[in-house]
Formats: sequence, C-alpha cells, structure tokens
Amino acid sequence: MVIDIFSRFSLFYVSSSVQRDPLLPFVHSTIFSQLQIGEENHRGSCELEPTDDSGNCQHHRRSVAASLVQGVYVLECERQQNHQGSEVLAPPWWEFFHFELIRKLVDDADSSFFGAIYEFKPPASNQDSNAPKFVIAFRGTITKKESLTRDLTLDLHIIQNCLHRSSRFEIAMQAVRNVVSAAGSSNIWLAGHSLGSAMATLAGKNMAKMGILLETFLFNPPFFSAPIERIKYKNVKQGIRIASSLITAGLSVALTAHHGKPVSEDSFALLSSWIPNLFVNPGDHICSEYIGYFEHRRNMEEIGAGYIERLATQNSIGDLFLTAFGKESEPLHLLPSANLTVNLSPSPDFRNAHGLHQWWKPDQHLQSKQYIYR
Repeated sequence: MVIDIFSRFSLFYVSSSVQRDPLLPFVHSTIFSQLQIGEENHRGSCELEPTDDSGNCQHHRRSVAASLVQGVYVLECERQQNHQGSEVLAPPWWEFFHFELIRKLVDDADSSFFGAIYEFKPPASNQDSNAPKFVIAFRGTITKKESLTRDLTLDLHIIQNCLHRSSRFEIAMQAVRNVVSAAGSSNIWLAGHSLGSAMATLAGKNMAKMGILLETFLFNPPFFSAPIERIKYKNVKQGIRIASSLITAGLSVALTAHHGKPVSEDSFALLSSWIPNLFVNPGDHICSEYIGYFEHRRNMEEIGAGYIERLATQNSIGDLFLTAFGKESEPLHLLPSANLTVNLSPSPDFRNAHGLHQWWKPDQHLQSKQYIYR
C-alpha cells in the first residue's frame, strides 16, 4: 500500500514538469493564431452550446477554458519570478477572449496563486447569451520551489481522498459559492487542469448536490486506480474489469447489510444530472482510466450486467474498506455522467500526454462520447 501510494505520488511529480514554464507557449509560438478561430469568434459571437454542426464552437469553448487555466499557471510563475511592467505575459491569456481578471485565488499556506475568477466583457456590438459571465479556473502542480511543497502535499491529498479537507479547497469552494450567489448558476464555468481538475470536480460535485449544475471543463483529471487501461490485450482488460466490478459490487452489498447504504450511493444519484466535460489522453496514466471507467459501464449494460455495474461504478474498493472501518469517504474521481473527449493524436511522451497545451491546439484527433447515468 505504501509503495502504491508513493508510486502514484511520483506520477504527479513527473506530470507537473509539463507545466514547468507556462510562459514558453506564449513566448515561443503564436498560440492565439493557432486557435484558428474566425474573426467573428474572436469577438465572442460563437454560439457556445455544442450542436452536431458546431465543431468550431466546441473547439472554441475548449480552447477558451484551457487558455484561462493556463492564465493561472502564468500568474503564479510570474509571481515567483517577480515580473513587473513589460515583463508581465499573463493578461493575453484571458484578454484575447475578452475576459477580465477580477480576482486571484491565494493559498493561505504558501501565498501562491492557485486559481482565478474571470469576468466576460465582450464589446457592446457582440453580446453572446451563450457565453459564460464568469469563469473560475484552477491550475495544477507547478514544480517551482515556492509552490512545489504545497502542491505535492495536495496531490497526495487526492490519492488519500481528503482534498476536501484542505484550506485551499475551502477557499476555492467559498469563491464558487460567492460567484454563484452574485451571478446565478446558468452562466458560470468551472475549469481546471490536473490538480486543478480535482479542485473543480469537487466544487462542481458540491454545487450539484444542491441542485446547481455548473458547466465544468476538466483537463487531464486525476483517476487513481490500477492502470488497467494500459493493458494492450482487450480480452484480458475486459476480464479484469468484470472481476473488479463483481468484487466491488459484492463488497457494497455486504457493507450495506451491516452498515446501511453508503453515503456515496446517495450522492451518486444526486450527481447524475451534472454532466462535466472531461478531456483525457490515453497516454496519460493519471487520467486515462476514465476511458475504461465509462466504456466498461456501457459494456456491462450490453451483456445484461447493468445492475452489478451500477453498484460498482459508484464505489471503489479502497473506500469500501475504509467504510468497513468506520472511515467512510466519497471517492473524488467517480462520476455518474460525463461528456468524455479523448485525444487520439499520438503523444511522444508522458509530458505531452498530460500537458494542457494539447487542448487548445486545433489539429488534434479528438473523439467525444456522452455517458449518462440512469
């Protein structure tokens, strides 16, 4: 167990290096021209609700959300480097899309910028009712010295399923509540990458339990489990998943008989109408298990084992054991429903597979599916 935790912990350490210097994409490439969005979309007139013929607008929504998250990375790097005046490179990441930075979210432990609240302020001639009024974005791990210790501690909290107890998340959650209270829920986006995706997931879940469904963009969200998705033999992979489902469902039934229905099962039903947007890469072992997690559920329905999978999909074996010892917790990574987008473009290495930059590039081979829990 200790070895397993530290091996997973090291994955986060390695993955964070892909954001080692978030200024590089801006300095060394024409990132905004790479978006290849027409001038009318630059001005905010794109209908942001996806339809069958709105591929460009789906790309626009994804690119905007990823760019706003990147803005948080750059803000924190520039804080550590003490950039001033002409050295500041962060604003174009949001100003290009007519957003204004209205608040930086500051961690009380290390004073780092871990999130930002943006307000959409388009020109008067290009008002778009489908655009978000506010976007709350969260960065992932940065391996620079002033933020490294705190970020890695929170990465470990994700593995231990206790991120919700951290002061950083409490600050984030209060910020989300404040924005929703002031602006309503219909025009607010949540967005995050890696560790930031975990923050956005947890915030989105909490709001969904209150009946408030926020549009959410989760880039490379962490899903810690055995790396079944990396097995190349389909039959072996499917057999392992079926066995895992049977064990998990059996444990759930046994614990329900002795302890009553787990809290996580009631929460799962409450969350079913919240459909976050997940963006994952098969080459990224931090998030790739989401691919098998959702597809296995569909496969189990097709072979007539849907009831078993409905029990299994809302529990993890680790958390069921904690429940047995009176330490019940709700698995962060388990989601009832999602719009899952998989980047099938080849990734030369793990750093690229986990990188945020892939989600604003226009030339990616993306496959999207919707999974609804019923």
